[in-house]
Amino acid sequence: MKVEKRIATRQSYGEKLVELGKSNPEIVVLDADLAAATKTDLFKKEFPERFFDMGIAEQDMIATAAGLAAYGKIPYASTFAMFAAGRAYDQIRNSICYPKLNVKICATHAGISVGEDGATHQMLEDLSLMRTLPNMTVMSVSDDIQTKWAVEEIAKIKGPVYLRLGRLASPVIYEEGQKFEIGKGIQIGEGTDATVIATGLMVAEAIKAQEILAQEGIAIRVVDIHTIKPIDKELIIKSAKETKKIITIEDHSIIGGLGSAVCEVLAEHYPTKVTRLGMRDEFGKSGKAEKLLEYFGLSAQGIIAEIKNN
Repeated sequence: MKVEKRIATRQSYGEKLVELGKSNPEIVVLDADLAAATKTDLFKKEFPERFFDMGIAEQDMIATAAGLAAYGKIPYASTFAMFAAGRAYDQIRNSICYPKLNVKICATHAGISVGEDGATHQMLEDLSLMRTLPNMTVMSVSDDIQTKWAVEEIAKIKGPVYLRLGRLASPVIYEEGQKFEIGKGIQIGEGTDATVIATGLMVAEAIKAQEILAQEGIAIRVVDIHTIKPIDKELIIKSAKETKKIITIEDHSIIGGLGSAVCEVLAEHYPTKVTRLGMRDEFGKSGKAEKLLEYFGLSAQGIIAEIKNN
């Protein structure tokens, strides 16, 4: 893992939007008065005529994005995850998913890693909400390389997409040119002592745990699930068959998110005990992002402790 370089996935999102705007004139971007934070201001500077600041009116933003999609545009609608998936849920459900419109909802500042903004802004339920919606593709990316791929790739999907992005700068995991595919996870390592299935910011923590445990003779594999829906059933089942433990980890509630999705797959196809690491039916707290991740056990040390727990 190239830990020497860190970049927030929201920054990667903003940079890739500009590239995409140059190659695809149908791309338009909407924001809800948070362009500097979501990094859509980069697109605004380059293409002011294709950028729409809707003000602090997230429901209006989503409805407007639906209208633009109905007329052939490809809208990327951005705000914090709390407002995108929470405040605008009704509009996402009825105005985008029901008619299966081509809107890309790109939600930044997800999870407790939002940090000092506290529990009111730490969205821990968005994956749960979004993956229950028919017609919705749900993604949670882990680093700069993967984010830039996803931003471009979702423009090729004809239908709604929810892309989860982070505030905190995270390590660059992948090399330029890494091949990804929507709906297909990435296996890192061949260990058989355990599989850690991770998404988003937690992939880097899982790799750290993998490196530390290797020094102790414990070999684990990491599975990066960047697509929560449709989820990679084959890779999950394969990992359950080949390793002694299955652990999931997410910067999200363990209810309805990645952990629940993995349990659903295994309950139906290969019944296996699964340990879910994440927020356990509780709200977050205000504090430094790194300290909060440690406090709630969402760190390499939290993973290591669980793997060593017999």
